[in-house]
Amino acid sequence: MRLLLINPNTTVSMTEKAAIAARAVAGPGTEIIAATSQMGPASIEGYYDGAIAVPGMLRELKERQVEGYDAAIICCFDDTGLEAARMFCDVPVVGLCEAAVATAGFLAQRFSVVTTLERSRILIDNLVHRYGMGARAKVRASDIPVLELEDSSSSAIGKLRAEIERALAEDGAEAIVLGCAGMTDLARQLQSIYGIPVVDGVAAAVKQAEALVSLGLSTSKRSSYASPLPKSFSGAMQDFAPAAASA
Repeated sequence: MRLLLINPNTTVSMTEKAAIAARAVAGPGTEIIAATSQMGPASIEGYYDGAIAVPGMLRELKERQVEGYDAAIICCFDDTGLEAARMFCDVPVVGLCEAAVATAGFLAQRFSVVTTLERSRILIDNLVHRYGMGARAKVRASDIPVLELEDSSSSAIGKLRAEIERALAEDGAEAIVLGCAGMTDLARQLQSIYGIPVVDGVAAAVKQAEALVSLGLSTSKRSSYASPLPKSFSGAMQDFAPAAASA
C-alpha cells in the first residue's frame, strides 16, 4: 500500500517531521511517499493562505499519479483543499482534522482541539461543527505562529502546554487533539505528561487511510465528489483544466 502524504505549504522541514510520524504508525507493507508543495505559502494560517495553497497541492496530486498511490493525505489541519482533492482523485483522500476528531470521538465524550493562532481556531471550529463534533469539542488557540513550531528555541511548547492545561481545567477535556501538523512530534510526550489520549492528526489520518484502502473503499463519485467537468481554464490556471473526466 502506498500512501501519498502532501504538505500543502512549502516548508520542507514540516513535511519531513510529518513523514517521520506517519512512518512510525504505518502498518507493515505501507509505504509513505512524502511530498511538499512547490508553490504557495510557507505556512497556512487562515483562509487566504489556504486558498493560495490549493493549486500547488493539486499539482502534487496530479504529478505523483505517474508513480501511483492508493490513498492521499492532506497534511494540514485546516483540511486545505480536501473537497477539491476528493473530486480530483480516484482514490481515498483523508484530511487531518476530520481524521483526528473522528478518532477522538472513539476515545472521549469531551475533548479539546488545541491549535495555533486565533484565525486558525475559527476555521477549525467551523470544521469541527461540520464534522458533527461541535457539541463534544472545544477549539482553542495557543497563540503560536506555525513556523515557531519548527524553531526549537521558541516558546511554542510552553504556550501549547499552557493551553492544554487550560483545556483540562476549564473545558473538562478528556482528550486533546493537536490542531496543527507541525505539532505531530509532540503527541507521545504530551500524552505521557498528562495521562490522557493526545491525538495527532497525521497518525490518525494514516490509520484511517490504511483502513479505507484495506476495506476496498474509495470516495463516491456520485454527485458531490464527481470528477470535474472538462472545460477551459484561463491565464495562470490553464494547466489545471480538467481533461476528459466522468461526470
